Amino acid sequence: MSSLHVLVVDDEPALRQILAAAVTKAGYSVDQASGVAEAAAKLARGDIDVALCDIKMNDGNGIDLVRNSRAAGIETTFIMVTGFASLETAVEALRAGASDYITKPVHYEEVLHRLSQIDALRGLREENKALRKAVSDSAPKLYRFTSPGMLEVERLVGKVAPTDSTVLITGESGTGKGIAARLIHDQSRRRDGPFLPVNCSAVPEHLLESEFFGHTKGAFTGADHARKGLFLQADGGTLFLDEIGELPLHMQTKLLHMVEDKEVRPLGSEQVRRVDTRIIAATNSNLAERVREGKFREDLYFRLSMFQIQMPPLRERQTDTPGLVQFLLRNLRPGGSGSGAMEIDPLAKEILLAHNWPGNVRELENVINRACILAEDNRISVADLPVAIIQSTSAQTSAGAAIGSDGYLRDQIRKLELEILRRAIEGAGGDRKLAAQRLGIGLSSLYRKMEEPQNRDLTGGDAAGTKQA
Repeated sequence: MSSLHVLVVDDEPALRQILAAAVTKAGYSVDQASGVAEAAAKLARGDIDVALCDIKMNDGNGIDLVRNSRAAGIETTFIMVTGFASLETAVEALRAGASDYITKPVHYEEVLHRLSQIDALRGLREENKALRKAVSDSAPKLYRFTSPGMLEVERLVGKVAPTDSTVLITGESGTGKGIAARLIHDQSRRRDGPFLPVNCSAVPEHLLESEFFGHTKGAFTGADHARKGLFLQADGGTLFLDEIGELPLHMQTKLLHMVEDKEVRPLGSEQVRRVDTRIIAATNSNLAERVREGKFREDLYFRLSMFQIQMPPLRERQTDTPGLVQFLLRNLRPGGSGSGAMEIDPLAKEILLAHNWPGNVRELENVINRACILAEDNRISVADLPVAIIQSTSAQTSAGAAIGSDGYLRDQIRKLELEILRRAIEGAGGDRKLAAQRLGIGLSSLYRKMEEPQNRDLTGGDAAGTKQA
């Protein structure tokens, strides 16, 4: 489920509830307000990301709500929804601080598409801030790649960034294609211009042309106001087209013309606009194969791939994995930096390094983030890792003897924990105090774990029949 929190503001209960239900079904968390006063109180909490707000309500005006919210420093994104459409009203709403304007009857697909864009841009904006900090030379937490594959990627990024060349970034999902695109933008002369990402596969096909090129008021049914397209929004900056291979053929033709001519014409307009927008595209599919299959235009492929960067999968750059684990441990703590450094048990780290990471860096990031949430005393243990990863690496690690191919998760973890205790005590020559120190736990915790009924059940008695220190 998305983390986007949406507030639906409308004094008509039926309309409010229908819109709220549609937004909820799309996976967003939803709150409702029946008027301006109730909405203002909920906005003041500071946890509303987007407000779908009616304009004319019984207890006030939605535009005044936007204006007052902005004056109070509330950064909620407002999309105005009204049955009283006029150019003057739209301009007034936008001047007050609204981001968009939709007329009734509401086309729910359009609303959900707007929300998905806001959600994507919101997350990428935060990532971009973190990335700018990470790539600065003064950043203390900068991770330096060591693998030949990623060193080559860094070299290519540095070479192409100062130019205006189109770039095609290829590679499996989760390898960091979006990050590479942002690095190119941040190192270019366009760094102060917009960086606008769009997932081509997420835009409904019938909205593609309008989204990319914009439209005039009345250009089609439901076009109640003019809208800038993505190419114009990214003018002077970079448009990142992710999943470019999913564009239908008719849009590929229009994209080719834009790339070659640097001109766009909004739907319903006879006016052609010049744009200065750099195109960076990315795909996890084999575009050359799609060309052979007749699913991707050959001329567009050659135009986009004049400079290509291949992102290697994590399994092919294993020298990067230990550093990435430590980097993520420092930077992916739940709720911020937290207190104290996060550590990881040697066996847990061994399991992470042995996994082939089919989901690449994104999968590694998710696993580390989950482990940080579950870990106690700022230390990640094997028990904090997903059992699927433990089982997939058991044959390649020293945990193999403790992991079976079946059984409940709790039994798998108990066996592995017991094996860790045994090995630690054996490695300490039977000195349990020393073993506890090496494991990073208190002596009392070690005794407690040894005396747990499940461990006695698994061993038929004492969890480690060694001497007491």
